[in-house]
Amino acid sequence: MNIFITGATAGFGAAIVDLFIKKGHQVVGTGRRGEILQGQKKKYGEQFHPAQLDVRNKEDINKVLQGLPNAFAEIDILVNNAGLALGLDRAQVAKIEDWEIMVETNINGLLYCTHAILPQMVSRNRGHIINIGSVAGEFPYPAGNVYGATKAFVRHLSLNLRADLAGTAVRVTNIEPGLCGETEFSEIRFKGDKEKADAVYAGVEYLTPQDIAETVYWVASRPQHVNINSISLMPTAQSFGGFSITRD
Repeated sequence: MNIFITGATAGFGAAIVDLFIKKGHQVVGTGRRGEILQGQKKKYGEQFHPAQLDVRNKEDINKVLQGLPNAFAEIDILVNNAGLALGLDRAQVAKIEDWEIMVETNINGLLYCTHAILPQMVSRNRGHIINIGSVAGEFPYPAGNVYGATKAFVRHLSLNLRADLAGTAVRVTNIEPGLCGETEFSEIRFKGDKEKADAVYAGVEYLTPQDIAETVYWVASRPQHVNINSISLMPTAQSFGGFSITRD
């Protein structure tokens, strides 16, 4: 199978690339950092096709798709993994620029890739879209505001795609991870402040990118008649908070 993965240069994406290639599949790995993609190409050889792009740019996506070698051109699985959180400020003091970048990446980037690739899946009556959401899309937390809202969009879009694709064999899954370490997620959120980022995971046995990659592979490898609508997973150390009550 041919797998098209966004955000393939680090974290979840890099782990997903590694696992699918080890399982014998071909992968189109995309991301903004061309030097990392070229390193992956040297590591994986002919099973890997590097494609530098920014998911926020429709033209980038269309150019990459039009330029795929024949061996990679028919995409069986699209993994919409590219995404980020910026800042951890309450809404009333958050930066609008951070909100805009999260919307452009987490929502628009996913939409652009899906809109470009889904028609070919429907025409072949075969394919699987796997979206990487977040538990933040279902469970709100203070200062999660726009990040959580973008992941709620991913969650509901995935369900609505399933409704639109009724009668076809194209599958859609939303995967919602909880606290996951060994990625760039928190370092990006805190804009390079490694001390703050490391503190998020201190003393916690968190999920790893390999856990997420194995989940992606599991849903993709179910029999064709089985569609996993959504999976929510957290480390055992993470759970749900109580309601917030302000008293006089």
